[in-house]
Amino acid sequence: MAFGFGVVGCGMIANFHAKAIADIRGAKLVACYDAFPKAVDRFSAANSCQGYHDLADMLANPALDVVTICTPSGAHMEPAVAAAQAGKHVIVEKPLEITLKRCDRIIAACKKAGVVLSAIFPSRFHESSLLIKGAIAQGRFGRLTMGDAYVKWFRTQEYYDSGAWRGTWALDGGGALMNQAIHSVDLLTWFLGPVTEISAQTATLAHKRIEVEDVAVANLKFASGALGVLEATTAAYPGALKRIEVHGSEGSAAMVEEDIDVWEFAKKSRKDAAILKKMDGQTETGGGAADPAAIGHHGHTAQFKDVLAAIKNNRSPLIDGAEGRRSVEIILGVYKAAETGRRIALPLKSDPVLKARPKK
Repeated sequence: MAFGFGVVGCGMIANFHAKAIADIRGAKLVACYDAFPKAVDRFSAANSCQGYHDLADMLANPALDVVTICTPSGAHMEPAVAAAQAGKHVIVEKPLEITLKRCDRIIAACKKAGVVLSAIFPSRFHESSLLIKGAIAQGRFGRLTMGDAYVKWFRTQEYYDSGAWRGTWALDGGGALMNQAIHSVDLLTWFLGPVTEISAQTATLAHKRIEVEDVAVANLKFASGALGVLEATTAAYPGALKRIEVHGSEGSAAMVEEDIDVWEFAKKSRKDAAILKKMDGQTETGGGAADPAAIGHHGHTAQFKDVLAAIKNNRSPLIDGAEGRRSVEIILGVYKAAETGRRIALPLKSDPVLKARPKK
């Protein structure tokens, strides 16, 4: 069975979707749409697909099976819902949306239409992530005690000035957390389980003309009782690869982007030394630490393959709508905790009302 893909939103991230689709046998990029005609024309010419200046016209294409949403974060819901109502399977770039209400509308639309929905978190498909997840499932860490994520990246002022939507609550939905660190937030909760309590501080320290944070620090409590720290910034020159640590009573592991540089357990395995050796030097790109385009597309390819397998086998994808919603809720909890100065319990009862920071 061959699958026809369509892309909504022809910006930078759409190029990675196009590359991922091209790497999958039995998949073809057949269509694209963007609100800006020039963007459509450039993308369709570069990827040899049919460009559309009207979303409804694209969704009426019978060769189209799967739609990937690559618009700004706060504009994911409308095309995702439209695609589902047209009977197309839906893949949405991170974050699924910027509010829980908008996430829930996407999830409900896809459920009603009986189509597959997946939220993009390609880091879950990296070998390093799978090794840590597997070790947790095997009980090698003993009781999980701590889970920490550090995303100390750098973005220039020109990055935020390059689009009027960047750095706004309405379309970016947040700053360093919602847009850069959300992959690490997803991995933390995938590794350690649900977050139940948050305290936090955020600030805008190094960038001008943005409403959102460029520095955030949060303390997390997980349902298991484990504790964690989340640090995220786009104001740490020159930018470092993201780091995630998992600690337990019988073991510790740490990954730096796709590498593993800590792999120590009380109960040794004959494979441990080989794993540590193999997982040193896996990262082939800058990981987006200083350049948002300096990422690989292999994680997207693996996730797209999983979505197609889910469609073929009538099952849920490994990262469905509910999984995509979880990290959004944690980040909104961080924002609420920072704004109120109070400890916030999850799940949230409603979306927090977030105020724009005064522009400098």
